[in-house]
Amino acid sequence: MSAPRGIRVRVRRLPDRPHARLPVRASPGSAGWDLAAAISEPLVLPPGARAAIPTGLALEIPDGYEAQVRPRSGRALREGLTVVNAPGTIDSDYRGEVLVLLVNLGDSALTIEPGDRLAQLVLAPVLEVSWEEAADPLAATERGVGGFGSSGR
Repeated sequence: MSAPRGIRVRVRRLPDRPHARLPVRASPGSAGWDLAAAISEPLVLPPGARAAIPTGLALEIPDGYEAQVRPRSGRALREGLTVVNAPGTIDSDYRGEVLVLLVNLGDSALTIEPGDRLAQLVLAPVLEVSWEEAADPLAATERGVGGFGSSGR
């Protein structure tokens, strides 16, 4: 069974960001669409520093979906460059500029160049949830109230 395809997302390049690039996929099987830095000059990110990097894009995400901003695994492994709030969520009713919240977890400064691919964008469905408050205990499970690390390695 194949997943539904063909979700339409309107995207606008913001006029004050002439370096904005539309999201692109690295290959036909890629789940994420690469987001690029819409900056006019290089930006140095020292070790431990965080920055909100503009993409120059605004999205019209369909109701019932969200866009998730995720790290690019190669840059995370090689350089320690990752998304601070991974995955960052872009709600369907947000119409502002998409920013990539980066952190340099590496040992040396990283230079973000104009047009660098910074993160990937993944569209995901959002379920409607109806919360039901329970007055009595919740159903028992084998794990129970065991927290972090309780389910083994």
